[in-house]
Amino acid sequence: MARVISVEAERFPIAGTFTISRGSKTEAEVIACTISQGSHTGRGECVPYKRYGETMDCVRYAIEAMREQIAGGISRAALLDAMPAGAARNAVDCALWDLEAKIAGKPVASSIGTAPPRALDTAYTLSLGEPEAMAAQARANAQRPLLKVKIGGDNDMTCIRAVREAAPASRIILDANEGWTDDDIVANLAFAAEHAITLIEQPLPAGRDGILRHIAHPVPICADESVHEAKDLEALVGLYDAVNIKLDKSGGLTAALALRYRARELGFGVMVGCMVGTSLAMAPAVLLAQDADFVDLDGPLLLARDRRPGLVYQGSLVSPPDTALWG
Repeated sequence: MARVISVEAERFPIAGTFTISRGSKTEAEVIACTISQGSHTGRGECVPYKRYGETMDCVRYAIEAMREQIAGGISRAALLDAMPAGAARNAVDCALWDLEAKIAGKPVASSIGTAPPRALDTAYTLSLGEPEAMAAQARANAQRPLLKVKIGGDNDMTCIRAVREAAPASRIILDANEGWTDDDIVANLAFAAEHAITLIEQPLPAGRDGILRHIAHPVPICADESVHEAKDLEALVGLYDAVNIKLDKSGGLTAALALRYRARELGFGVMVGCMVGTSLAMAPAVLLAQDADFVDLDGPLLLARDRRPGLVYQGSLVSPPDTALWG
């Protein structure tokens, strides 16, 4: 029986404004892919990433271009060769995982060896802003066990100090989004260590991070923009201590599982992260993150409204997805 695919562009308002070192946005733009076969339907969601030249239109076109192969029953393994890593492949791959689970009556969690999945503590992200505003965000969320703080501006040290004083009991991840330089990284790392920062994410631009091999890491450093697929990892040995796996970078759960396995083989710590999307995008990542060292799946918490049904969040604790949502 042939599969039928539909692709829909959707927008979900963000609660306020989300700001990182590269800019701000007020809504999450996502692409939802639905693949049906008979009475069964699978869904996947992706977030086009402008950092890599992805737009809503080009991602939608890339998925639509696969219509004939999807109708013909292309496998997830074959999809890895048919589409490049990125948001478009993520949406298709996750929709196929969901469809296969629905047809087999077997949840994805059991297929990937994470059954029964457990609830996880996720980081909660604070937008980049003036130190006073960031301190106010931190104070309002000081009860959360893990905060992820966007930095990469001109006054990072002041912001770090303000957030740490406002949330003294929280573990803190700093995410510079490639915003530091060779000139300031040593001082910034030392300052972060003095303020009991747990992890620093992608401090330098991807491909211009060679200095990390030659300086001390008083705080562990995690690759984000520098890693997409498992093939990227060998070059990062000695540069980074951990890697951030995102489905929209790896191009789906199938590739992300291979990336996680290889990262563990090479001795990297593992973070499972996300773009700002809905619960449909987070659901497969919650299963991927079952053994992660750091979980950053707070996308729905940053939205003014999520899709329904969605994931259940209790504070920072996110429960595994119900099969009505995904998987």
